[in-house]
Amino acid sequence: MTTLEKQFAQTVKEHKSTIYTVCYMFSKDADEVDDLFQEVLVNLWKGYEGFQHRSDIKTWVYRVSLNTCISQERKKKRTPTARLSMDINLFEDRDEDTRQVDMLHKRIARLQPFDRAIVLLWLENLSYEEIGQIVGISTKNVSVRLFRIKEQLKNMSND
Repeated sequence: MTTLEKQFAQTVKEHKSTIYTVCYMFSKDADEVDDLFQEVLVNLWKGYEGFQHRSDIKTWVYRVSLNTCISQERKKKRTPTARLSMDINLFEDRDEDTRQVDMLHKRIARLQPFDRAIVLLWLENLSYEEIGQIVGISTKNVSVRLFRIKEQLKNMSND
């Protein structure tokens, strides 16, 4: 294994949870999350040698992960698929907290991919400045967009 491959493996190991967090925000299906994770790894590897450390490595990993998931989501919308599902979920939890979290997740999933990315980063407790660096907008714009996104989430019906 080359030095570059070792460094890349270490980077993936250190930021694996970040990548999975982003992937889970775009899908709850375990197989699809694994596919997204693999796509992110491919894109990280393609850009790894050219990464110039102008930003923090975690910021770069977030950005690549988000861009990959957003791109995959757009491709998925262009290619309709039929989903197979069971009528019952044996693992479904019915307490109030679980229902609240599930409702929030469903509402977030209805947001546009860019807005969903901003909410994801905010839920990860990143600062507005870090969010701006990752998604490529100003700190002020992050603040304004988050306000609008929160209002949008509040006003969504429970469909």
